[in-house]
Amino acid sequence: MHHHARQHAETRIRERRHRLANEAARLMAEGGIRDFHQAKLKAAQRLGIHDDASLPRNREIEDALREYQRLFLGDAQTAGLRARRDAALRALEFFAGFDARLVGPVLDGTADGNAPVSLQLYSDDADAVPRFLEEHRIPAESRTRRLRLDRERSDDFPVWLFSAEELTFDLTVLPADALRQAPLSGVDEPVTCGCAPEPWLQLRVEPKESPASRGFPSPRKAFAQRLSIPT
Repeated sequence: MHHHARQHAETRIRERRHRLANEAARLMAEGGIRDFHQAKLKAAQRLGIHDDASLPRNREIEDALREYQRLFLGDAQTAGLRARRDAALRALEFFAGFDARLVGPVLDGTADGNAPVSLQLYSDDADAVPRFLEEHRIPAESRTRRLRLDRERSDDFPVWLFSAEELTFDLTVLPADALRQAPLSGVDEPVTCGCAPEPWLQLRVEPKESPASRGFPSPRKAFAQRLSIPT
């Protein structure tokens, strides 16, 4: 009897988690919410579900978001994602001196029309990135972001935002030794670095001869030209 009651309770919790994940995904897709925690709490409020056991993991929401985008956004989301990934490749080349890594929705494939191209840059010189941006005449807005370095430690890190190619670019600057272990993402596990096994990203092959030697601008110059910034 007790075993049957426990099974019934577990089934109800799974059903609520599924409903909450779907509602949180809808809120993220339609309402522009970027934070998983905020989305799940708002979904719980809307559905009147208040027990913590029913709150879905971020990964469950991400899976539901992918399915929502596939069903309701289709080609529009695919085209927007492709444009952001193309821009991300140029940005990775542009910021290669900072061991740039792509993270977030553009990398994992859930980027919508409001998603920025998010990069993590690595440097022990706190002024290196703003100095680089200034040298290339890129106006950027300064912010900070709190990230978990591991399960126990978290810290605030500088963030730089700028616009290019009608997109927003979001740069988080981390210490060089953070390359050995990426900070934890909002999806319950370590951030995947820009050398991840996504097929589109693996196509980034260094040419045997430089683009400039063939009469084409270098990736850095090409990206700066797209910013309409003199080089």
